[in-house]
Amino acid sequence: MIDLFAGCGGMTVGFAAEGFTSELAVEFNLHAAATYAANFGEQHTFHGDIANLREADIPEVDVVIGGPPCQGFSNLGSRDIKDPRNQLWREYVRVVLAARPKVFVIENVDRFMSSSEFALLVNEADHGALAEYELSYGHLNAADYGVSQRRKRTIVIGSRVGKIELPAPTHARVPAPGSGLKPWVGTAAKIAVLPEIPDTTELPRTTVEFFGQTMPGPFKGLDIHVGRNPTSLSLQRYDKIPPGGGRFDLNPYPELLPKCWRDKPTGTTDVMGRMRWDMPSHTIRTEFFKPEKGAYLHPQWDKQGKHRVNRPITHLEAALLQDFPEDFLWCGSKIEIARQIGNAVPAGLAQAIAAHIKPHLA
Repeated sequence: MIDLFAGCGGMTVGFAAEGFTSELAVEFNLHAAATYAANFGEQHTFHGDIANLREADIPEVDVVIGGPPCQGFSNLGSRDIKDPRNQLWREYVRVVLAARPKVFVIENVDRFMSSSEFALLVNEADHGALAEYELSYGHLNAADYGVSQRRKRTIVIGSRVGKIELPAPTHARVPAPGSGLKPWVGTAAKIAVLPEIPDTTELPRTTVEFFGQTMPGPFKGLDIHVGRNPTSLSLQRYDKIPPGGGRFDLNPYPELLPKCWRDKPTGTTDVMGRMRWDMPSHTIRTEFFKPEKGAYLHPQWDKQGKHRVNRPITHLEAALLQDFPEDFLWCGSKIEIARQIGNAVPAGLAQAIAAHIKPHLA
């Protein structure tokens, strides 16, 4: 396979688990490319602008996977139709035409399907450069495939070996009797066994060299189980938030409410939210270490106040909720690694897709 816009390798983790081998990975961000190389090999990792990838260096493979950068489509972005990042799917198509895969897979934010760029992609498959390929597309929720995270994404499968529908869910929030579906997997399955109090707030002081540049790393496991030093006011706020709760649980405590929340009585419901042990997390974004950015407080909290873990999740906990293995290697600063984790495709969702398309490649 080829992994384009590979990031740190979330999709490759899932596909590798199903026996796929990466022949080429392309990633522009230095630290993400280094993380990919640390786990899957530097020799076949192209660090640079995909536009500079020569067609002569593109191997023919069975599958091309990847998620063109999505900030231009994202609800969190400006949604500028002229955003140059929205044009990168065209480079994806260029590689597909050179690699001649039997199947390609595109992953993107849920809004991608309502964008003009998506309409152009469908047009290419109807009577353009991708006319050989039949498309299936839709929204998949990672939690429906056994991931301990609710993350809704657009998935496009293009095939020139017969149409391949999207994989059917294996899990549901409340499985219907006789459906054969399993219940969603809660956060406890991934992070309950980790130390509740991280030993440190800093990464180890080690460095590694990739692509001729030195950077922090490689780190794995408890190396990235790093905490923060919240203020006393933050700790008081955290202590009032029960599992499944959020900023509105602070309303009875005006002394704990920042002015911006007092002036905004509705919306942003997941801000300062606490996870639940028995439910998947909300989407892990790039600033998961900031509770003011989403529902990122540790799930442990009891009504009696005898056992509460008043902190945001650590990098390791976020990575595990993204379905990365605990021994996965990471390169970069804390901020860089957080971006890699938040931007990744959940490995479990990628594996479900890989398992689904593999029989069609025989």
